Amino acid sequence: MLDLVIPPVVAALAILLIHAYLGLHVIARQVIFVDLAFAQIAAFGTTVALLMGIPMGTTLSTVFALGATLVGALIFSLTRMPEGSAVPQEAIIGVVYVVASAAAILLAGMTAEGTEHIKETLTGTLIWVTWPTIAKMVGVYVLVGAFHVALRRYFLAVSFHPETVTKVRLWDFLFYVSFGVVISFSVEVAGVLMVFSALVIPSVVAFFFTDRFGMAVAVAWGSGAVAVIGGIAASFYWDLATGPLLVCALGLLLVVAMLLRPVLGVHPSSRIRVKALMAQDPGGE
Repeated sequence: MLDLVIPPVVAALAILLIHAYLGLHVIARQVIFVDLAFAQIAAFGTTVALLMGIPMGTTLSTVFALGATLVGALIFSLTRMPEGSAVPQEAIIGVVYVVASAAAILLAGMTAEGTEHIKETLTGTLIWVTWPTIAKMVGVYVLVGAFHVALRRYFLAVSFHPETVTKVRLWDFLFYVSFGVVISFSVEVAGVLMVFSALVIPSVVAFFFTDRFGMAVAVAWGSGAVAVIGGIAASFYWDLATGPLLVCALGLLLVVAMLLRPVLGVHPSSRIRVKALMAQDPGGE
């Protein structure tokens, strides 16, 4: 049994580690549904590949997903709205999401595997993940993580103190490109629903209990890991679909956190403290 359980656990934890960190930035930027939009854009890319006879999960299919997310990164960086704008960026993100979804459904309908493909993009194939796929995915995550560590002062500044930053659109573009790369490799394994849940829910839980960015990362990772391991164990024990059950487990985590917060009397500041993690010149001048 362990040889069946360990690969999806390792893959899910790897996805959690990178997505929970990125989720803190996404929540700070108030572009909550950008992950859903990116995931659907990546799914659109793999659907185009499928229409051309390229199976999902292959290197070439991933290249199509990466190309689509690169276009998405450009759109989201150029449509960043100034504070107080009448049209919030979430509106643009929502439009991109529904158009990408509709286009993917239309294209999938032109293929024999269309229905199964749409289902896999939503729920993923985590239960069948292989070690080579995990190794490729983790390798990409490590590179993206190193990229964020090297440029953390700029990304943190744009997310939490944009008023201090010059060249905001450039840093936005680089952030979204790295985000899109992560999503492209995650969606084919975990599906749109799991990817969105791993990004948003642990980060929300973390911000419920702390206003320190470093501590928020630790809380997101720790709480998310409990939900992921518990969800996968429950899916094997009750023989239920792993992807949807993981989403439910993360949802339960959020409910528990909401109930615990008033009991513990925790009321963190709405202003996240990241100044110590930023350099003196976050604008890159």
